[in-house]
Amino acid sequence: MSKISAMLDVGKRSMSNSQTALQTVSHNIANKSTEGYSRQRVDIVTSPPIGVGNIRIGMGARAGSVSRTNNPWLEKQIQKEGQNMGYMDSRADSLARVEQIYNEQMNKGLNHYVTDFFNSFRELSNNPESLTSRSLVRESATALAQDFKRVNDQLKGVQDDLDRQIETSVEELNQTSKELAQLNEKIQLVEVQGATANDERDRRDLLIKKMGEKIDITWAEGKDGMVSVTAGNTAILVSGSSYNELKASRTDNRDRVEIFYRPSENGSLFQMTEQFKGGKIGGALEIRDQLIEEHLNTIDNLAYMVAKNVNEVHIEGYDRYGRKGVLFFEMPKETKSAAEGLKMNETVALDVGRIAAAARPDSPGDNTIANMLSTLQFRKVMDNGGSTFDDFYNSQVGQIGTIAERALKSQESQKNILSQLVNIRESVSGVSLDEEATKMIEMQKAYDASARLIRTADEMFDTILNLKRM
Repeated sequence: MSKISAMLDVGKRSMSNSQTALQTVSHNIANKSTEGYSRQRVDIVTSPPIGVGNIRIGMGARAGSVSRTNNPWLEKQIQKEGQNMGYMDSRADSLARVEQIYNEQMNKGLNHYVTDFFNSFRELSNNPESLTSRSLVRESATALAQDFKRVNDQLKGVQDDLDRQIETSVEELNQTSKELAQLNEKIQLVEVQGATANDERDRRDLLIKKMGEKIDITWAEGKDGMVSVTAGNTAILVSGSSYNELKASRTDNRDRVEIFYRPSENGSLFQMTEQFKGGKIGGALEIRDQLIEEHLNTIDNLAYMVAKNVNEVHIEGYDRYGRKGVLFFEMPKETKSAAEGLKMNETVALDVGRIAAAARPDSPGDNTIANMLSTLQFRKVMDNGGSTFDDFYNSQVGQIGTIAERALKSQESQKNILSQLVNIRESVSGVSLDEEATKMIEMQKAYDASARLIRTADEMFDTILNLKRM
């Protein structure tokens, strides 16, 4: 009788094991498209056997645990490459926008306006007495000043957009840090009871990857199952079940968004912008603070030198009324912000007759100054006499194109690297519907066999009971 009862127990446990396995299979199928999910399996282990005399009789199997199929080293590599991907994406997207500002093929760019401006002086040299030619000079000068301002405003517009992206990313990071701390606490509560927090660990791994896409982080898991996350060199965002926030705010000295860290609730804010070199935030900071600033300085330098050289020649000439020439452009006080503030001298703008074309007073047909002004386009006045206005500007356009193309190629290369790692992860941890269907059939057959075992044991009970009745 006792052995028949043991058979019933074995069959019951076997049916329970199959039910658990089938439920796990259904859980896998339901999460086939869940990002970051790792396939789960029921670990079946042998139940402790019992001894009957010299014989040890097996007692079937039991569900030891439900484990996830996961390679932690691969997950860490994906997180690292995802961080590089975020950096590459941010640089490539920002550089594409900067490149469009200098697009001389699709739109009439600054180089065309510079050429039109000096061409207007060539036209004036052909007919120095013509008011129409002088009006053309005024219009081309106004258009040139406006395009300098356009380039300056658009570059600063990209910087403003990057500032907003940084603010948004920091807000998302803070929400992620909070959720990570909550998951740490939940995982510890589950695993201290001997179970494994599979779904919570999948979610935590995914959040760490998402965090790495935005900013450069280092993280490690302690013996208690909790992870600690540090951004940059010193900003501890998550430690156990507690978290700290970053703050993104605009400062007065640069009028740019900077990133601050407060190590404790009552602690002081520390600026940490320069510590962040990776992720989307690192890429945005690099473009905003280095490349765009460099090109803003370049445009300011070009505007300043155009105004300076034109003014130096123009004040040496004489206008249509025989008076000494005045400044053609309002001379910027310094190179910085010259592109934004470049404009014609109001005296010349109101009366085109004040444009100086002659080298001598009362010489209506004299075009000496107009000729000298037109030749400024080809004089090597930039880079300490190393290049002309055209050469200087075209070199900057070429540099942007080269950097943008290189960034795009790096982005594509990094995308392939990350895609390959993700495919490897899917082959290890991903859910295969064919495999799950096979597992489902296997567990279904095992369940049927366990039920048949119980039915057989029940029939054996009936046989024994009928013997007693006889």
